[in-house]
Amino acid sequence: MKTVYTFVPSREHEYPNHPEKPGRLDILDPLLDSLNAEKIEATPATHEQVARVHQPQLIKAIEEVCKQGAGIIDHAPTYVTQTSYQDALLAAGGAIACTRAVLNGDAKNAFAIVRPPGHHAEPDRPMGFCIFNNIAIAAREALATGMERVMVIDYDAHHGNGTQAACMDDERFGFISTHQWGIYPGTGWISDAPHAKGRLVNVPLNQFAGDEVFARAADDIFKPVVEKFRPQMLFISAGFDAHWNDPLTSLGLSTRGFFNISKKLVELADKHCQGKIVFVLEGGYDPRNVANGASAVFDALTHSTVGKDAGDPSPHQEPDYESRIAEIRKWHGIKS
Repeated sequence: MKTVYTFVPSREHEYPNHPEKPGRLDILDPLLDSLNAEKIEATPATHEQVARVHQPQLIKAIEEVCKQGAGIIDHAPTYVTQTSYQDALLAAGGAIACTRAVLNGDAKNAFAIVRPPGHHAEPDRPMGFCIFNNIAIAAREALATGMERVMVIDYDAHHGNGTQAACMDDERFGFISTHQWGIYPGTGWISDAPHAKGRLVNVPLNQFAGDEVFARAADDIFKPVVEKFRPQMLFISAGFDAHWNDPLTSLGLSTRGFFNISKKLVELADKHCQGKIVFVLEGGYDPRNVANGASAVFDALTHSTVGKDAGDPSPHQEPDYESRIAEIRKWHGIKS
């Protein structure tokens, strides 16, 4: 069965000198036609679909503030333009279109390449370059159509605080986030949400954590958490700012590392979710890294035996991680 993708570049959602810009996708864009995947069209998310995650008054406030033209709406800084409300609806709709294609059996798996990104957007506020939480909206779409349990796994360099807030009190909605500790937004410690142990799992990492650390996290944390929670579908927040030379962050993944972690996630979906997995683009502020990382995800989704290798291994030594992984496993009661 085929892999599909949506592409929502939102070219008018742009603010002077801001890193979250359409140019992030300029190198990837011409490569998409050569991939072993089929493009499907995105349609804007409805108010009802967005309101499964966001408060109705927030949705209305975003619509109104965009009418006023370009401006900064939070300290991240998050910005809007006159088109941003519709752009954000279409980005969420791109994630929903991929979700529905997989749910309906029209595709085996999918990748929503959309912007503005979403994982920082909380139920009551936009933040961190994000307006609506695309992946949480897509996950709630799956729940609304009859799924009993879904899980988001987020490997963006920043903590997916908005996704965490969206699933905080819903036992059907699991969440795992790897992220660089100590950077924006400053959330995502191991002991967050003690009421949701085993379902809401934070993996804060030291700078330069890269291919080896992520592989161990996948084997020693992702795998047992997924096995115990038993989601019927996986959603992946793919942030290519976890690359070692991203201009905003200091983790240590290479392109090969993105392939390896994505391959492990696809294998988890194959084993536990009948292959149902949807990747959704989040961060990544070097266009070459975004293109290479997205190509690596497609290689994983299409079960390539080679995988994208851009020849870009991290020059940094990875930090010790044994004690951190052991601490996380202990907190969540993961047995050896």
